[in-house]
Amino acid sequence: MLDPSLYQTVVDSLSAHVAILDENGVIIDTNRAWQEFARENGMKQDVDGIGVNYLKVCEESTTDSDDNEAENVAEGIRKVLAGDLPEFLTHYPCHAPHERRWYAVRVVPFREGKGNKVIVTHENITQIMEIQEALEKKESELRSERERLEETNIALRVLLRQRDEDKKRIEETIYINVDRLVLPYVEQLLQGRLSEKQQTLTEVIDTNLRDIVSPFLRSLTTVHTMLTPQEIEVANMVRSGRSSKEIAEVLGISVSGVDFHRKKLRQKLGLTNSAKNLRSYLLSLENDG
Repeated sequence: MLDPSLYQTVVDSLSAHVAILDENGVIIDTNRAWQEFARENGMKQDVDGIGVNYLKVCEESTTDSDDNEAENVAEGIRKVLAGDLPEFLTHYPCHAPHERRWYAVRVVPFREGKGNKVIVTHENITQIMEIQEALEKKESELRSERERLEETNIALRVLLRQRDEDKKRIEETIYINVDRLVLPYVEQLLQGRLSEKQQTLTEVIDTNLRDIVSPFLRSLTTVHTMLTPQEIEVANMVRSGRSSKEIAEVLGISVSGVDFHRKKLRQKLGLTNSAKNLRSYLLSLENDG
């Protein structure tokens, strides 16, 4: 059998605040940690709390603070006393003016064979709760940062898409302006009566202009965008297999004029330095569409 003095030594050595309650919830014994806590928190006498009805204290605390934690503890004690629960465990805040504190409350039966009694322990878990709070705060910050980054990424994707669309629109505008407003006049010059030097210079101008706009051709949405109306007519007839003579008769232009349009079609379609047949290429465009 355990020596009572040894039992008291063991209980007083615990860091947890320990109280034993009788069947009515009245404190019949406490350990040193319980008493020291009471003394540190301003209690002048009866720091052992013996004779105090712990259930009543919980009820009064509930009435004063409108906090259901105390009521929850009282209910847990009653259930353990009645044998409805083998053990009750919860935690609650117990902040002081100068510090924040949390305690875990555990209620278990006091097994001595005489009446219904329970052991109530209060264990300081402030460090654990502070770590948990810090983790929750960090998780909240990480969530906010992730949401901010996601919003930034969405905004960047929108800006990049808009930039690509603007770039494409600018390239198409440059090409169309050069093709519609400049090159037709250069073509007219090439078909006119020019001296050998003028012919050479005009061809250089034509070639250089086409070199300038050629990088933009890859971004155009359709072949029709870069062709003049008459070039489209010639392209359609070439694709259908008509000869230059037949095309000339239908359009009312000279065969040399048709050949000129064929040459421009090959230039615009990137076939100038290619042996690929113009009609075959036009048919492949139709198949790709």
